[in-house]
Amino acid sequence: MALALFGTPILATAAQTDDLPEAATADSNDTAGIYRIGVDDQLQIAVWRNPELSVSVPVRPDGRISVPLIGDVIAGGRMPQEVSDDIQARLAAFVRDPKVAVILTELRSHEFISRVRVTGAVRQPVSIPYRQGMTVLDAVLEAGGVTDFAAPNRTRLFRKQASAGTHSVAIKLGDILKSGELDTNIDVQPGDVITVPERAL
Repeated sequence: MALALFGTPILATAAQTDDLPEAATADSNDTAGIYRIGVDDQLQIAVWRNPELSVSVPVRPDGRISVPLIGDVIAGGRMPQEVSDDIQARLAAFVRDPKVAVILTELRSHEFISRVRVTGAVRQPVSIPYRQGMTVLDAVLEAGGVTDFAAPNRTRLFRKQASAGTHSVAIKLGDILKSGELDTNIDVQPGDVITVPERAL
């Protein structure tokens, strides 16, 4: 499967790829297949040697796409390879030995999922796109810094973890801002929420 999360389309082919063109051949060393399709993502369904069955479709709010001959197919929450395999299996009732490629051409849902949010006693609470290498300080500066009523050293970062629910990390934001102590200026991850509390009056 030849996949990439940013800048280039994500492409997945069904298991049998012997007769597919080179551009649609799977790359066994690629690890980006963990991406799961979301609502509003744009998919290109390519059926080799059957251009009349090839379509470009958005993922609807119900997580489904419409494919000629077979109708609705669940795409939301699945990997491109899973959707490709499903379409190929169902097309086999109408097309002899179908070869199917699912190409994710626009990652619209990913833009929402991959955001970092800063809330609480900051000058402008924000939801900002995640960028590789972004730190807590970067995110807080995007929010305009803390207010006069903040208790920055009681800042916490909340991160969802698949196996253990939400994990909380203490951030000494006051030390970062005033003293340049960067021990807790950790790298953020997509979906993180940074909350700066107000101090007690």
